[in-house]
Amino acid sequence: MNNSDQSATPSNDNSIPTIAVIGAGAMGSQIAHRLFQSGAGPILTNLEGRSSATYKRAADCGMKDSSYGEIVSQADYILSVVPPKDALAIAKTIADTIKTLDVGNTDCPPRSQARRRKLVFVDFNAINPTTAEHMAKNFTETSVIFIDGSIVGGPPSDVYNPGLYICSDPGDASELIELEGVLKKYGLQPFALKGEGAGIGDASAVKMANSGIVKGTIALFTSMILASHASSPSTSQGLLHSLHISQSTFIDQMIRLVPQMTPKAYRFVGEMEEVARFTEGEGLDGISGIYRGAAQVFQRIADVHEIKEKESKELAESHGQLNGHRELVDDVDVLLAVIEDAKKHFQRDKGKSWTPPSN
Repeated sequence: MNNSDQSATPSNDNSIPTIAVIGAGAMGSQIAHRLFQSGAGPILTNLEGRSSATYKRAADCGMKDSSYGEIVSQADYILSVVPPKDALAIAKTIADTIKTLDVGNTDCPPRSQARRRKLVFVDFNAINPTTAEHMAKNFTETSVIFIDGSIVGGPPSDVYNPGLYICSDPGDASELIELEGVLKKYGLQPFALKGEGAGIGDASAVKMANSGIVKGTIALFTSMILASHASSPSTSQGLLHSLHISQSTFIDQMIRLVPQMTPKAYRFVGEMEEVARFTEGEGLDGISGIYRGAAQVFQRIADVHEIKEKESKELAESHGQLNGHRELVDDVDVLLAVIEDAKKHFQRDKGKSWTPPSN
C-alpha cells in the first residue's frame, strides 16, 4: 500500500516487466511456467533452503534463483504463492528488504525512482481477510503497492487455467487494472474485484468462501466414508447405494476429489483454520467449529500419508511389518477402497441399477 503522492500511473511502454514468484511448489512453479512460456522472461524466485528436487523443478519452469535483495531491486511484480503458514513471514521479508534498500544499507543496487513506484507485491495465498489486512500494514511505510489476491483451482496446465482474484486499496485502483492486464498478457486468468465497497480482503474472502464449500465438502465426504465403514463395511456400501439413487452427483464429486486430496491433505489443514477465522470475522462464530473439525480430518490424513511414506522406506527391513500406526493406515486404505468401489459401480451404470453386494 503506498502513499497517495507516490502512487504509480499505468505504464504505457511495451517493455517486458520483471516478475518474481515466491514459492516453487506445485502451484507457484506452474504459475511461473505459464508466465515464462508466455514471454515474461526468467521468473525470479528464492530457493534458499529448498531441496535439489525443488531446484530442478524451478529451473524446468523458467525460474531463476535470486536473493531477496535482488528480487526487490529488480522486480516490478512479486507474486507470493506459499503455504498459508508462511504467508506473513514472506510479506514481512519483502517489506523489510525494501526498507533496507530504501536507506541504501545493502550490497544490492537501490531501485530507481521509476521502478520504486512500480513495485507491486501480490499475496496469492489462502489466508482470511483479516490476515490480509494485517499483512498490508507491513507495507504502509514503504513504496510497495500491496495487492490482495487468491487462487481458485489447480495449477495451470496445457488444458487448464485457474482463476486469480485480485483487489487493492481504492487508492491503488490504477495499479490493480495494470496488474490485471499484465497477468492476462502473460497467460494467466485474473479477475479484478473493483467497484463500490471493494478493498483489501475481498480476494481473500473469495478464496475462503470457495474453500469452505469445496474443501469443506471433501472433509465431509472423508469423515462420513470413514464413519460409515467404522459402523460396518455393509454400512459404507449402503451409503454409496443411497447416494447413487438420491444424489448421484455427490458420488461423481467424491470419486474425483477424495483421491486427489490424500497426498496433499497437509496443505488443507492451515487453509481450513483460515476459513474458520474467516467465519468468525464475519460474525459466524458458531460455524467456525465445522472448519476446525475439517482441519482435524485433513491433519489425520496428512499424518497417515507421512507414516506411509516413512514405512515404505522401512518395509524391506521390517519384513513387511508396518511398525504400529495400523489403525491410522487402515483408515486411509479404507477411504480409498470405498472410493474405488464407488468408481467401479458408478462407471458401470451411473447408479441406475447398482445394489450393494450381498456378502
